[in-house]
Amino acid sequence: MRPTEEITLSREYIARDPRTGLPIAVAKPRKSVKKAKVETGPWVALSDDDVFSMLRGQTDSASVRWKDETISLGLKYAIRALGRFHGVRVHQAHTFLLASLESDEAETRIAALEVLPEVAVLKSDELFDWLSVMLDDPDVNVRKAASRCLTLTSPIFPSGVSSILSNELRSPVRYRMDAAWAGLSGLCDTWPEVVVDHVDSLLLEEDMQLRKKATALLKKIVNKGDSAVWDLISWSLNDAEVEVRRVAAKNLPALARKESRMATLFAERALGDSDSDVRMSAIKAIQVLDTDNGRARDLVVRGTTSKDLKVRSACVELLPRLFGEEVLRVMAEELLATETDEKLIASLKEMVFDASLDGTEAQKNAQLAPAAPVPALDREIAEAHGHRVGLEPVRSTETPVGSKENTDSPDKNPLKGSDAPATESTTTPTAAPVYRAVSQDEMMGYDDDFEDEDADDDADYF
Repeated sequence: MRPTEEITLSREYIARDPRTGLPIAVAKPRKSVKKAKVETGPWVALSDDDVFSMLRGQTDSASVRWKDETISLGLKYAIRALGRFHGVRVHQAHTFLLASLESDEAETRIAALEVLPEVAVLKSDELFDWLSVMLDDPDVNVRKAASRCLTLTSPIFPSGVSSILSNELRSPVRYRMDAAWAGLSGLCDTWPEVVVDHVDSLLLEEDMQLRKKATALLKKIVNKGDSAVWDLISWSLNDAEVEVRRVAAKNLPALARKESRMATLFAERALGDSDSDVRMSAIKAIQVLDTDNGRARDLVVRGTTSKDLKVRSACVELLPRLFGEEVLRVMAEELLATETDEKLIASLKEMVFDASLDGTEAQKNAQLAPAAPVPALDREIAEAHGHRVGLEPVRSTETPVGSKENTDSPDKNPLKGSDAPATESTTTPTAAPVYRAVSQDEMMGYDDDFEDEDADDDADYF
């Protein structure tokens, strides 16, 4: 087989599962979400020839039109334009950038550091070594420019700046440390596993502020990391400094949404902490947890007898979500025997109160279920037999079902005048039943004709 054929076959080969025949999933390399920020300025108006002629020293400046004005740009602007070169010309840009970093002019070195992230995306050879050198440059402005460059490159090149970032995070110089921490924070969005490594080492530092700031970063990666993040939270909860434990406990609600089992274990530990803020963070995590979890219910019940008033109040508020009315009433009665806070006593009394037993007459009646409505047919049959349905009076046959009966007295009848005859009856006739009882003969089919014929035969006989 010729080499070309072998290459063709290897490219067409697809690994498949022998049982299903489907392609086997292959993990793709992780790609950075962020890209180097490309800034714009007057240098974008420079032509490529003007840029390279100034970098070679053939010309000192070039005139361009920028914002309706004609301005003259020098060497530093030509250096800033190096970030736009791609393909083959990026090698030239990289060479000129290295030369600019070695310049004796501070302004030139600053311009080179500003464009370094853009060029490093395409070719980064030796650039981060120079970045490390520039962080200790004799000129303070160059050092500040190098710190800004570190902030921009950290989220994109974690391996290239790993050692640099580790040193700058512990720098005694404030602006250098702040720039490094800003870069590490940006790294949480792109490479959280690298942040875990940095936080792991920072939690071993004696400086409490470093441990506190490192623990605060866990909140940004708790939903992106794995068991390594859980270990870091666990270690922070055991820190000797209360401020570190407070920051660590604030990660528990977010962890409860991600991994409820681990959050329950950490919340149980935090509830026993000596600091009130740590305990309250544990309660917030329990509120997020599934209330059907038996361990979480036990934590809430245990918290109702805590010495901390905030913890007791929060746990008492959770009781109606966890238990039914009967169980809740019994628990509230037991807690009332030992509770001293007035607000909590009022809340517990509301849980104990039963409207069906201790309420007013109106409250008791409201608890009663309404009677089922009587069907219309049953109502008519009952009224036909003269029985009352509910509290309604028996309707007469002259009054249709659903109509209002005429209950006015004869004296008030507008149709009768004052000169009506005295012999006129004022009594209301008795209403005849709507339904007539049926005899057995009628049910059997006998009628009155048979009875009349028998009667005539008997008369003739006698």
